[in-house]
Amino acid sequence: MNIGVIGATGYVGGRLVPALLARGHNVRCLARTPSRLDRVWWRTDVKVAQADVLVPTSLESAFSGLDVVYYLVHAMGHAYDFERTDRVGADNTKLAAEYAGVGRIVYLGGLGDDDSAVLSRHLASRHKVGRILASGPIPVTELRAAVIIGSGSASFEMLRHLVEVLPMMICPRWVTRTRCQPIAITDVLHHLVAVLDEPEAPGGIVEIGGPEVLTYREMMQRYAAVAGLPRRLIIPVPVLTPRLSSHWVNLVTPLPIGLARPLVDSLINDVVVTPAPADTNESSSTSDTNGSTIPTASGTTVTETSRTHRPISFDDAVSSALSHVRDLNVSTSWTDSASPVDTAASPMPQDPAWAGGTILADTREALAHASSEAVFTTVAGIGGERGWYFADSLWAARGWIDELLGGVGMRRGRRHPDQLRVGDALDFFRVEVYEPPKVLRLRAEMKLPGKAWLEWRITSNNDGTTTLRQLARFHPHGIAGRLYWWSLLLPHTVLWNQLIKRLARIAEQNEPTATEP
Repeated sequence: MNIGVIGATGYVGGRLVPALLARGHNVRCLARTPSRLDRVWWRTDVKVAQADVLVPTSLESAFSGLDVVYYLVHAMGHAYDFERTDRVGADNTKLAAEYAGVGRIVYLGGLGDDDSAVLSRHLASRHKVGRILASGPIPVTELRAAVIIGSGSASFEMLRHLVEVLPMMICPRWVTRTRCQPIAITDVLHHLVAVLDEPEAPGGIVEIGGPEVLTYREMMQRYAAVAGLPRRLIIPVPVLTPRLSSHWVNLVTPLPIGLARPLVDSLINDVVVTPAPADTNESSSTSDTNGSTIPTASGTTVTETSRTHRPISFDDAVSSALSHVRDLNVSTSWTDSASPVDTAASPMPQDPAWAGGTILADTREALAHASSEAVFTTVAGIGGERGWYFADSLWAARGWIDELLGGVGMRRGRRHPDQLRVGDALDFFRVEVYEPPKVLRLRAEMKLPGKAWLEWRITSNNDGTTTLRQLARFHPHGIAGRLYWWSLLLPHTVLWNQLIKRLARIAEQNEPTATEP
């Protein structure tokens, strides 16, 4: 099919596109700022049209020749009156799709009871968008989901940062009472693609969810367990309103207040697939014997593929989201997976800066009057008997402390004094990326309250010089990891500064022999 994706620069849209391409569809990405797609690995496999749902004329040519349009945008966090903006965008899309002869619209909205008297502004607006799109002659399939578990999902990132930073939380009572049916991003993508297998479906609402119904307190405790953090102390109190809570979330997490506020407001509503499963204790499974998470309800269409799909558990979804760290992938890594959907839980280049967890970094550059080959040879020769070019006694002391803590220490050395390959041990590091003469990245294997990497990137300049860029990055594990980083900030600043200077100077000294055949 010829498929248009409105919102391809967003969280779900950016992951849906490769899933559609894998099924052989022709994809056209409709983006207000097409340049935001320049860094994604699938950019050359799609057509891109500049279009804005708030500018009706921009949609007319963009919709031409499309069989299906995915509507994956909302104004939350981008507009003061996001409800009005949502309505205008939906209405413009409905009219433009009708004018262009689009065959079908697929929309991803949010779970929640339409009859609830206290439905949050955010959820009410998402439901209103679905009704506007469906008010025209074009069939609309509206999928409704609760919290999406995946690195980059706003709801998941809010959960991640709260649990990582706060060993104790004072929370509103609804944190222990409100029920949620979280769903893995890979399952969301499965259902979004699967609805295309029912071309004759007249449209309707499809409620999708994971296999468990959890309270938000349970989700926090389960996240802590998967992340290897101590159990969190959560104290519910009656005085915190959602509005006050949103300010607290904004203070503790990197999410902007315009996004945090409607998200927190929505936490007072149960968001579960209907009919809800009977509770046997605090959490219940909604899966039937076939693994279906879409019970048939009045007005709901369910594809056979979705009916037999076995969803991912909450713990497995969290584990997948935590398995990759933002900005640590080289450019080709996004295509290494056998299936594009397998990378969906990982951070992606177009995600917001707050997606993918906290990365603390020390970045430095030095100019070397030497070739890139000479610089790379010098960098790749670090460690082992040759040492670390600066403060070897400090490196040795760190290795001794690591051994006392049960770590690998510095005794492993190197396999070869000059040659490296991916997977090699290098003192208390492991070679993770080796791409001569451009990139060398080492992953720390010493005992740390987090994960650490030391990386060098080498770039040749037109004047014959070489720029050496050094990145020391740390993914902290809970509050202990943050305290570790900040307590060592001063000695690390001196260490990293001197290390890159020494590497550049030694490369210059080695230039005559480093370039010999």
